Amino acid sequence: MSCFLVPLAEAVVVSAIRKGNDQKVRSENARPLLRHLPTLEKMLWGGSVMLVVDHAVNGELTAFSWGDILTVGVPMAAVLTAVWIGYALIVEHRRKVKTATIK
Repeated sequence: MSCFLVPLAEAVVVSAIRKGNDQKVRSENARPLLRHLPTLEKMLWGGSVMLVVDHAVNGELTAFSWGDILTVGVPMAAVLTAVWIGYALIVEHRRKVKTATIK
């Protein structure tokens, strides 16, 4: 099973984007999704490492299949990214509500 390759590749891309925009990510005026990019990065790296360990324990690291990548890896990465977008939007909404009630 090679489904872990898609989230792993996405983790590498997200890490590169975050490192290129590190000052913007730390800024309070950053766009909501950019501000939460480190969270996506941790989710992707953690999930990828977990999948690699799982496949290594089960002896499935040598079984490469484009079918697994397309039918399992891509949807898995897409769902993870969608969950992260939902998380980031909820946190930002709560942040705005909290800021508005303090003023």
